Amino acid sequence: MTAVVPGALATDAPVVTGPEQTVGSRRARRGWRALLRRPTFLVSVAVLVWWVVLAVGWHALGLQPFAKTGELLQAPSAAHWFGTDSLGRDVFARVAAGARPALVIGPFGAALATVLGGTLGLVAGFHRGWVDTALMRFFDVLLALPSLIFLVVLVGAFGVSTPALVLIVGVLFAPGIARIVRAAVLVEMGKSYVQSARLQGESALRAMLTELLPNVVGVFVVQAVLSLGAAIFITASLSFLGLGSQPPAADWGLDINANRAYLQAAWWTVVFPGVAVASIVVAANLIADNLKEVAE
Repeated sequence: MTAVVPGALATDAPVVTGPEQTVGSRRARRGWRALLRRPTFLVSVAVLVWWVVLAVGWHALGLQPFAKTGELLQAPSAAHWFGTDSLGRDVFARVAAGARPALVIGPFGAALATVLGGTLGLVAGFHRGWVDTALMRFFDVLLALPSLIFLVVLVGAFGVSTPALVLIVGVLFAPGIARIVRAAVLVEMGKSYVQSARLQGESALRAMLTELLPNVVGVFVVQAVLSLGAAIFITASLSFLGLGSQPPAADWGLDINANRAYLQAAWWTVVFPGVAVASIVVAANLIADNLKEVAE
């Protein structure tokens, strides 16, 4: 990978000509065209768009997730596509409305984890030495803790409000992202453009933002998408354990927990919320895989 340091002398870096300036943009266009030819990418994006539309527009569709609209535990039919639950509420309406908490806490939590973990990984990889050692040992301690116990501790400390859950998800995934970004930065640190920037006396902040970050931004994007699926799964898990949304809220994990006693007699009350969680997690992972393959 070749990068030209802004302001470098002719003896430090090659002169950038007009055609060379367009190499990055052409590569980006080729990457997007390659993605648009991948069925798994297109289907996965369609799945995410479907859930976003339901999360935002279930009111406009006239769905009633909180009202009794049918007989108790009624099987799927033309009147109730996903059947009804033990309280006579429409399961499709509950699943549609349940997309909202998942797509609020999950993406914001994943974004926080990516920013926090990516920044710390960038700093650790650039400075190395005692800064790198201290940060990595701290992350090792966090990653060594059992996830469930760590979640319970964080919920006890911050509560179960939406901002608190976003913070919890961000803290949970930040250490793993930091380690991956750090590894990518260490690879870049051995390349000539970083050495040129440091010889020119660029500050650490400028070197990280203008030299290193553009060359590892792909790692940030892939980790953000991967964290999205994991964050939505964790959000549903917290609700399933009673540590997230509380009744009568429409939430996938909450509905699975509330209806698991009826799994044999009324499978639809558990299967459809479970499929919703699985579909969005798999879609996010497939998108991340496609982005990674195209970037390589």
